[in-house]
Amino acid sequence: MYTSGIIASIVNGHLSGVDVNPITYLSVDSRKISFPSETLFFALVTSRRNGHQFIGDVYNQGVRSFVVNNLDSIGDFPGACFILVPDTLFALQQLASHHRSEFTIPVIGITGSNGKTIVKEWLNQLLQFKNKVVRSPKSFNSQVGVPLSVWQMTESHTVGIFEAGISKPGEMAALQSIIQPTIGILTNIGAAHDEGFINRRQKLEEKIQLFSTVNTLVCCFDDLLIKELVTLLQLHAFSWGKDAGCTMQVTGITSTTTQSAISIIYNGKAEEFSIRFTDSASIENALHCIALMLHAGIQVADIAERILQLHPVEMRLEWKKAINNCYLLNDSYSNDLSSFIIALNYLEQQHEGSSRTVILSDFFESGLSDEMLYTRVATILNQHQINRLFAVGEHITRYQLLFEATGLLVSSFDSTEALIDSFDATQFVSDNILLKGARRFGFERIVQLLEQQVHQTVLEINLTALTHNLHQYRQLLRPGVKLMVMVKAFGYGSGDAEVAKVLQYNKVDYIGVAYADEGVALRKAGIHLPVMVMNPEPGTFETIEQYNLEPEIYSFSILEAFEQYCETQGISQYPIHIKLDTGMHRLGFEMHEVSKLTERLQHQNILVVKTAYTHLAASEDPKHDDFTQHQSDQFAAACEVLESKLGYPVIKHVANTSAIRRHPNKHFDMVRLGIGMYGLDVNMEDLQVVNTLKTTVAQVKKVAAGETVGYGRKGVILKDSVIATVRIGYADGYRRQLSNGLGFMHVKNQKAPVIGNVCMDMTMIDITHIPGVKAGDDIEIFGIHIPIQQIARQCNTISYEILTGISQRVKRVYLQE
Repeated sequence: MYTSGIIASIVNGHLSGVDVNPITYLSVDSRKISFPSETLFFALVTSRRNGHQFIGDVYNQGVRSFVVNNLDSIGDFPGACFILVPDTLFALQQLASHHRSEFTIPVIGITGSNGKTIVKEWLNQLLQFKNKVVRSPKSFNSQVGVPLSVWQMTESHTVGIFEAGISKPGEMAALQSIIQPTIGILTNIGAAHDEGFINRRQKLEEKIQLFSTVNTLVCCFDDLLIKELVTLLQLHAFSWGKDAGCTMQVTGITSTTTQSAISIIYNGKAEEFSIRFTDSASIENALHCIALMLHAGIQVADIAERILQLHPVEMRLEWKKAINNCYLLNDSYSNDLSSFIIALNYLEQQHEGSSRTVILSDFFESGLSDEMLYTRVATILNQHQINRLFAVGEHITRYQLLFEATGLLVSSFDSTEALIDSFDATQFVSDNILLKGARRFGFERIVQLLEQQVHQTVLEINLTALTHNLHQYRQLLRPGVKLMVMVKAFGYGSGDAEVAKVLQYNKVDYIGVAYADEGVALRKAGIHLPVMVMNPEPGTFETIEQYNLEPEIYSFSILEAFEQYCETQGISQYPIHIKLDTGMHRLGFEMHEVSKLTERLQHQNILVVKTAYTHLAASEDPKHDDFTQHQSDQFAAACEVLESKLGYPVIKHVANTSAIRRHPNKHFDMVRLGIGMYGLDVNMEDLQVVNTLKTTVAQVKKVAAGETVGYGRKGVILKDSVIATVRIGYADGYRRQLSNGLGFMHVKNQKAPVIGNVCMDMTMIDITHIPGVKAGDDIEIFGIHIPIQQIARQCNTISYEILTGISQRVKRVYLQE
């Protein structure tokens, strides 16, 4: 058992306060605390966040134990215990390293450029038959994620599987001391994070440090750089590859449309395994797993049986529109406490105020007694304010009274079949539903009942990538600079409420919208951040006031109208935002009007100026940098007059997405982030793709030479061809300009040109050169393989217009990795 005193000794910290509660859980995030009385909170300090600022929030949740690096700025917290250390992250890693040293079970450490999480999850599927496995939740492989993962180890576990990821030199040593693997797996060495290293060899040298003390390293010797370095370091390798000198020689791989047969020679004997995957990445991941199991002494027959049962790993939580105005969070492939809490945190992040329902199966291999396990589950459900529970399984249903005692409305079913047999769609209305079940329960059948059946063209919005991009821009801001994010035009086509939830969760300072009704939609979705309305209209003043929105004031007529409205309603000190025109010449007070404006504002107490700002006309273009500087100088001069007359400071903001990166000296007090959050900023590196537009093949036809395709007979077939009709057209936002070979779509890792005219609801593509395409296959319109910027260039427009032009009939699916 750990106490604050014991932990202080482990991390060489100074203990201050009362050492009361035993420590079971560690937390670095004030938003993700489930058992506060047993939690130790580490106040981590990063370039953008200081965890010490959240001690009050955490204390109010019931946490009484903290690790800090500064006691001077901390207020009075009666009954709290503080451990003072020089570096809170290092202390977290020290504690996890000590905890790992308490166990002698086999621990598998996995690193590489790609495939770490898949290999980890597949090994869990393969080894859990006869083991109690502890593993990294999702992709917890960072300097913070690894210690939190290793802390999960208990005496009940018989094997550990942890992944380690790095992005620059000097990071792996800390992760090695925490994981202390006895067996290693090096998946591969590829292009991921190349920018952080001098060359590929340096990256491999850093990654391979994880295996400095392993008994055996599983790796592929087909990569000669890996073979060279492993041999040079004299690591004991269980190698696999095409060469006869490998421990496991791969002699053949043959694939059909549904599965692959893998032939090997091991210990001089030929063996064969089948997997239900055909892509090269999955085959490589499966070979790592086969090699590990052979090394572990598992019988070939058992390996062959288990490997055939491998199922795809859902790397992302899918947030989908469901029946009866519900939303469904599908996480139906695994069920353990760590992933359960992750899913509930995401559910809580979306659509506050809606009823929350959880459909939950039995937990397996938790290492806890059923009574202790489901008592914790009940506590977690209560803390996340779940309203209803559908319990499925022989174990969880025994604790219905325990769940009901927390206020839950509970329905119990011994099996998935029993729930399906009694399914009543009218039970689910305007709910947020989490579906969380162990694989053996087959909850995908419930997904089919709940999921809204609509148009098969979907726009996937990767909220993890969006959050990554948000943090990339945040890192460019000096301490104290605020962040406003624009969520206008239906969140640039990505969904306003869903995107705003992510922003609120990540504590941005302001949200900007174009019109009042957009702000109202955010308020109704539970957004309580300050919201600036850029285009207020006199007819919306009552709505603006009712929903606590803040109008932009850009002319004397709007100023007079809003001031009169507030005066009539008896309102004082209402927040407004002053728009100044420094050269964009769209909206705003001109420079010669500033004196008159300040005279008007200083002699009233009805309105209070929260911010003043201007729009830069060409901040992205170096040839207009002189004009950008001219705009900034005019703005600064105008604000000096404004603040001197008002007698109080206002928040000043100029920098838009491009200027955040290109003009750091123009950040003022706040910046405005827009399209860059979606990965569409040519001046910004390390952004991730957020939006992927996908559809499916409706039909495949063979068309003879001389025939034509589509309206107007514009698609002329020059040779016998294979044509696929796909479910997207200009009514979905796929531009008609992309007709007749200008546009391309991505199918089966190849590009297929559009043939003929784009229709309202369908488009035809030439797939003659792509074998095996059939009805129902996925098609990428834009995303990772076809950048949206490319489509914009082909249509002679900008990415904004393409993204915001995606029709509302296209279903939005939200992914969380």
